Amino acid sequence: MALVTFSSPDYKDKTVYAVAGSHTETLLKIAKEHKVPVHHDCQDGECGNCLVHVTSVDNKTQRMGGPLTDKEKTVLRELGKITPEDIERMAVDDIPTEWRLACQMIVRDEDILVAY
Repeated sequence: MALVTFSSPDYKDKTVYAVAGSHTETLLKIAKEHKVPVHHDCQDGECGNCLVHVTSVDNKTQRMGGPLTDKEKTVLRELGKITPEDIERMAVDDIPTEWRLACQMIVRDEDILVAY
């Protein structure tokens, strides 16, 4: 199991358990199940309203979720959060970006902090 801590300046931090590796447990789904008010609209990775900043609190790994989806790459580029060079570096070095879309990020077996 993974611990996911949601943090926002407007709300008290909330830490929840997440089942890792289910391939359906997106950050947004976990947030909604635990009544964490992460902003969202389309829920399909096209609008960018569920943009979150994710960092690992587990010093053993820096994976921070499954790989970026194609939709995520497109939207994050449009929002100016990643560059084509970042995408190439992530593919070669397996280094994740800290910017993710909550509706697209699948939680892995790691403890993370999600700022929204």
